[in-house]
Amino acid sequence: MTLYFVLKYLHVIGASVLLGTGAGIAFFMLAAHVQGRPVVVAGVARIVVIADFVFTTTAVVVQPITGVALAWSVGYSLLDGWIFVSILLYLLTGAFWLPVVWMQMRMRDLALAAAKAGEPLPPAYHRLFWTWFAFGFPAFGAVAAIFWLMIARPAFNLW
Repeated sequence: MTLYFVLKYLHVIGASVLLGTGAGIAFFMLAAHVQGRPVVVAGVARIVVIADFVFTTTAVVVQPITGVALAWSVGYSLLDGWIFVSILLYLLTGAFWLPVVWMQMRMRDLALAAAKAGEPLPPAYHRLFWTWFAFGFPAFGAVAAIFWLMIARPAFNLW
């Protein structure tokens, strides 16, 4: 097996983990939120935070390494239109993902405090949830666009 295929395999797995973990986290957080029970939200958010650190963070690190190595091994320039736009979209995704991780930890803590006090989820939790929810759309859209760019590799120049 050549280095190219190993890199491509790792890059595809990493991309799948990013998309799959992101979709799974969104689904489980939304399902917990809809129930509105602080103990459920706290438990799900605890697992979501762990999943983000274990899976998403690993993929976030692996993707640029394998992507640059793939481009180099094939002879692409990182300034080729589809690669450059993919990098920009990756950075955009990260700009939304980093605050989301903090929001998930804060929502977990607010839900846990509410569960321990026997109170409903506080307004601060709801504000964070809707911000978290809104941040998912551009992040998911950017990842979907990156998938398309990686598959289609359209030929265009930015300069």
